Amino acid sequence: MRRLLLTLFILTPLLCLAQNEDVDDQEVMNLTATVINAQTDFPLESVHVINLNQVKGTITDQNGKFTIPAAVNDTLYLSYLGFKTQKVRVTNDMFRFGDTKIALTELAYALEEVIVRPYQLTGYLEIDVKNLPINNSRQYSISGLPTSYEAGNKNPSAVTKVLGAILNPADLLRNLFGKKPRQMRKLRQIKEDDNIRDLLASKFDRETLMELLQLEKVDIEDILNNCNYSKSFIQTANDLQILDAISSCYEEYKVLNRKQ
Repeated sequence: MRRLLLTLFILTPLLCLAQNEDVDDQEVMNLTATVINAQTDFPLESVHVINLNQVKGTITDQNGKFTIPAAVNDTLYLSYLGFKTQKVRVTNDMFRFGDTKIALTELAYALEEVIVRPYQLTGYLEIDVKNLPINNSRQYSISGLPTSYEAGNKNPSAVTKVLGAILNPADLLRNLFGKKPRQMRKLRQIKEDDNIRDLLASKFDRETLMELLQLEKVDIEDILNNCNYSKSFIQTANDLQILDAISSCYEEYKVLNRKQ
């Protein structure tokens, strides 16, 4: 009896490990499906489809069809202007039957009153230029360094923050990226896919970026703040610019980490 229990005790973890490996090593195949309007059943053209697991993107054709590399249990992220974004889990049936239809629902917008206050222009350039709002962001550069550092408005604390990042950058960046290795490894894959880059270049809400990197919006802002990007840049940049900024900061972290 004791031998039987000992044998089961040894084999159980091995069986579980084998099952986990089977799940992780699912075969990647081309998945074809159609995206339609949930209200009209009409196909939707130019819907962005991203496989969050394989980090591959594509768009639907004029018939609403798309083909993308996928494996069972991968998650597809669908985005289309004026429609709710949707995540779909890939199943065996989607490969087996090949006629999968994914319906997107239109967004309902409640329009609020907008008050437009134009600039009071006089027609005199010298006067009008002085009345326009000024971007107070500043970049600080130090002789010998190849890049400048963006640090918000011009005040002593901004300069101190930049100097602190330059003089002791490894500790700062290690705190940012050390706990998120899997998310950061996706950066290069995302940057190499033209369809994903095109989608990110047209978006400013950080939603797609959050799904791709599995980060919260506050995490993205924290990374950029500590990498010396100004509040103006964080608020106005599109998602592709934000991605490139995070990637640049991460590459700096890897270089510094290798020197430790």
